[in-house]
Amino acid sequence: MKSMTGYGQGSVVTDDLNLSVEIKSYNSRFLEIIHTMPAAFSPFEAEIDEAVKQTATRGHVEVTIRYRVLKNRLKITVNRDALEGYKAALDEISEATGIKTVFSFADLAAAGDLITEEEDIDSGFLAGPLRAALSVALGQFEESKVREGENTRCDLLRLLDGFEAAYDTVRSNAATLEDTIKQNLRSRFSEMLGDGNYDEGRFLQEVAVMLVKYSINEEISRLSAHIAEARRLIQGTGPCAKRLDFLSQEMNRETNTIGSKNILVPISMCVVEMKDCLENIREQIRNIE
Repeated sequence: MKSMTGYGQGSVVTDDLNLSVEIKSYNSRFLEIIHTMPAAFSPFEAEIDEAVKQTATRGHVEVTIRYRVLKNRLKITVNRDALEGYKAALDEISEATGIKTVFSFADLAAAGDLITEEEDIDSGFLAGPLRAALSVALGQFEESKVREGENTRCDLLRLLDGFEAAYDTVRSNAATLEDTIKQNLRSRFSEMLGDGNYDEGRFLQEVAVMLVKYSINEEISRLSAHIAEARRLIQGTGPCAKRLDFLSQEMNRETNTIGSKNILVPISMCVVEMKDCLENIREQIRNIE
């Protein structure tokens, strides 16, 4: 079991480069990968996403890349066409004024279209350090998700144990509930016999309706299967949040049905406990993949 929240950071320092990768994630219904990185890393975007998908199936994942070049890798480019144009203009000015005029280097540098500079960085220069830093960051990211996921697993099992304990009490009182229903029916039957005026067919029909209405055996049977499946999923290794969420909804529906049929105080108290456990289980499920 993995949490949807996690954090990892990796860095690589070489003679030429200092590069760091930071990965953090938050709860989200689907997998969303957001990149914050310089344009030089754009060619690696698909590769980064594939690596992240190996450790995350849901969540809002933010990948941040920072780097600093330690050695000068500036590439200076001179716009020769523009330079020729400036030279022709200077010669024309000198001819018109009779004053010999020259450009200093500062004048040339001030003309933005004459000299441009950019970092001479290609994908080959960045690939190795990026992959190394990303591997370290993803390793820490995975560890944090598993660590938090294990804490959530323990809490889910504790809550499921609480639900099952209350469920066991309900199950043990099911026979008492039926006996109480039968006793109530006997009392009503005795009242009907007292005045000697009743429709036997109508009475038997009412008995059948009440037994169907108040019996909780079907709900108990379904809850037993749901609890076993929930425990299997929680103790498993794959993503289970969506399946657990569906199961918790079904368990809540069965619990509500038991509450609506019940006429015994002990069962009512257990129904409240079961619903409280289920609410907490659903809250925890929102934090896992």
